Amino acid sequence: MLVCVLAVDEDILSSFVLVHMNIGLESNKAGASMTYEHGETHCKKVLSNGDVYVGDFDGLLPHGTGRYTWTDGTIYHGQWEESKITGRGKIFWLSGATYEGELCGGFLHGSGTLFGVDGSTYRGSWRMNKQHGKGIKLYSNLDEYDGLWREGLQEGIGTYRWRNGNTYSGNWKAGKMSGKGVMKWTNGDLFDGNWLDGLENGSGYYKYADGSIYVGIWSRGLKDGHGTFLPAGSRLPYQHRYSEYIVYGNKVQSLGPTSLFGKRRKKVNRWSMIGYLRNPKRISHRPSFLDGVWNIGDACESSLSENTPYALCSSTDEGRHGLQNDSVLVYDREYMQGVLITESMRYYDFRRSQKNKWHCKMKKQPRGPGETIYKGHRSYYLMLNLQLGIRYTVGKITPVPMREVRSSDFGTRARIRMYFPSKGSQFTPPHSSIGFFWKDYCPMVFRNLREMFKIDAADYMMSICGGDGLKELSSPGKSGSIFYLSQDERFVIKTLRKYELKILLKMLPNYYDHVGAYDNTLITKFFGLHRLTIKGKKVRFVVMGNMFRTELRIHRRYDLKGSSHGRSTNKHNINENTTLKDLDLTYVFHLEKSWRESLFRQISLDCEFLESQSIIDYSMLLGLHFRAPEHFKAYSESQSLLKRSANSQDDISDVQLCDEVRTPPKGLRLVAHEPSSVSSLPGSHMRGSTLRASAAGNKEVDLLLPGTGRLRVQLGVNMPAQASWKLLHGEGLDTTELDPADVYDVVLYFGIIDILQEYNMNKKIEHVCKSLKLDPVSISAVEPKMYKKRFIRFLEKVFPEQTV
Repeated sequence: MLVCVLAVDEDILSSFVLVHMNIGLESNKAGASMTYEHGETHCKKVLSNGDVYVGDFDGLLPHGTGRYTWTDGTIYHGQWEESKITGRGKIFWLSGATYEGELCGGFLHGSGTLFGVDGSTYRGSWRMNKQHGKGIKLYSNLDEYDGLWREGLQEGIGTYRWRNGNTYSGNWKAGKMSGKGVMKWTNGDLFDGNWLDGLENGSGYYKYADGSIYVGIWSRGLKDGHGTFLPAGSRLPYQHRYSEYIVYGNKVQSLGPTSLFGKRRKKVNRWSMIGYLRNPKRISHRPSFLDGVWNIGDACESSLSENTPYALCSSTDEGRHGLQNDSVLVYDREYMQGVLITESMRYYDFRRSQKNKWHCKMKKQPRGPGETIYKGHRSYYLMLNLQLGIRYTVGKITPVPMREVRSSDFGTRARIRMYFPSKGSQFTPPHSSIGFFWKDYCPMVFRNLREMFKIDAADYMMSICGGDGLKELSSPGKSGSIFYLSQDERFVIKTLRKYELKILLKMLPNYYDHVGAYDNTLITKFFGLHRLTIKGKKVRFVVMGNMFRTELRIHRRYDLKGSSHGRSTNKHNINENTTLKDLDLTYVFHLEKSWRESLFRQISLDCEFLESQSIIDYSMLLGLHFRAPEHFKAYSESQSLLKRSANSQDDISDVQLCDEVRTPPKGLRLVAHEPSSVSSLPGSHMRGSTLRASAAGNKEVDLLLPGTGRLRVQLGVNMPAQASWKLLHGEGLDTTELDPADVYDVVLYFGIIDILQEYNMNKKIEHVCKSLKLDPVSISAVEPKMYKKRFIRFLEKVFPEQTV
């Protein structure tokens, strides 16, 4: 037997160390020895640090099948390719964990099975040592996930089964339930709707084990907004169900996979919920039922109260008669963070609804808010062209060194023009849309504005031009403009008329100076101005910030001008997304004194700027987030305490406790500002200094909301206030609905919008004509100075001074 000893450089072996699996090898450049025997196909390589390789070689490189043993006891046995661990193999860790499957370049890559040291097992796809693709994981506690993974976390479609029998099937993102999904509890409860970060968030329906149903809106696991409750026994006609659909070309995809009663049908008629979300009433102080907060792992414990004053449809002759006539008793409700605020009862006639549906088929249906633009949508190619143009121009201007703007950077001649043929050109890429002409106005100015507003160029392009499509919104005003919303809702894209584009270009130099001088300006923030020409048709766009992109749900939104003529909304058309007007506002908002002073100082500066540009018809867009009134929470708690005290000998202590829990709050909690602790979303509207509060020693403050996070307080962003009921006009609301004692904790979001209407000749003629029939003060079209005074005067009523 002849034994040869060869000297081999250890650099060859260092290339196949599994560095990403907590497995390492210290190369010391010292000599190593290799032994082999004639007639055998493998060699044994012993390194100076004690590691050992036994297997096939191709020259000096490990190639074929081999076994590598580290000094710490870790072993790899499998295939090699030119000194790299590539192919199928097995890894044994000293801790007891093992892997069997495909590897590439020293990484777990391909399909394989990992048996964890904690008893968990993963079978599926890998990419660079992380679960990626389709896979099944059985956890040590016997929970199981079967679905898609991305970079080691659940993302995409998947099903999670808890050991107690609860099941979630739907979308995941970054390891949490996000998107459309269905949660089933072992007690028979079911939620089918939208999720965010593992909590119910958005529209959906909750079916209880007893057959009762709640259809509505959730926010972070709590019912929040308008909804409808159907008691147990409200057997709907078989074809009715709550569901949503997305249409992709000729395909229809149902987003609600289960019918209201757990049955499936191929052909389903949509159940219109429009009538369910109308006419909220003042709350009745009767105990409600089937309300609560549900956690993911635990079933909701809900039952009907024995003493409830409500009569269920199935328990009375009247109810059975209503069912025979396709009529069902429903409860219209409104919640704030899980607390019932308003409720009204009515019967819903399905037979009448079905008849109306056939008539409505012949009419053009209004578009719902936030309709995602899909392939085949009428705005699909417009969206593709817009995204391609923005990607091109932002990518072209961003590498240019930052500099101060010059007078030549403004005006209609400061532009980038380009033709985008579908086959591509020397300067443009090929694309799947039709050829179009693109014009980008004042690119250097808007580049500087984005920098000024702290908008990262890469984030800007990803938000608007990423893989997801834009959402199309219906116009809330009379302009007829079409609004598009980026998928992350940071930016709003609005179509402009030609005269609006000219006004913006005309005022742009002064606008640039104004927003640069005043950090806390409330005026709309513009990020880009563009024009598309497709087959001779010109479409103009402006990109703006979305001030309602917040962590908190906006319960009410108002467009306030200070005028009264035509400034009310038809009550029958009001829903969660309706923008209300001046006469619809029934609240006044009390701010801290220093905040109110800062607010009106900035409003005066902004209005003076608009007056100098002869601008009218602007308005304050106001969004309200109501915090759950504690006295409503206390009421339900006190009811249960009173019930217990009736059977208790310690009645006095229980009643005293009821008085304590019924004490209303005195405001939202403010804490000293800590930049590292703030959880605010990076909204495109956020800019300016953090507000200071006298209650915190005149220090910068954050708003602390339990269960939500810590929000930075700025002028017009995350501003806490107290809202009280009050009529600001002598018309427009039934005063019997008002309770002056009601005070709510609210968080405010606001800004000045619609600043592209000059007081031109048309507006002067409109003012003269309307003044002949109406009070000149009540109409919107007045000269700029008068408009400014009336606007500020009205806002002073909306934000009154605190009375000591």
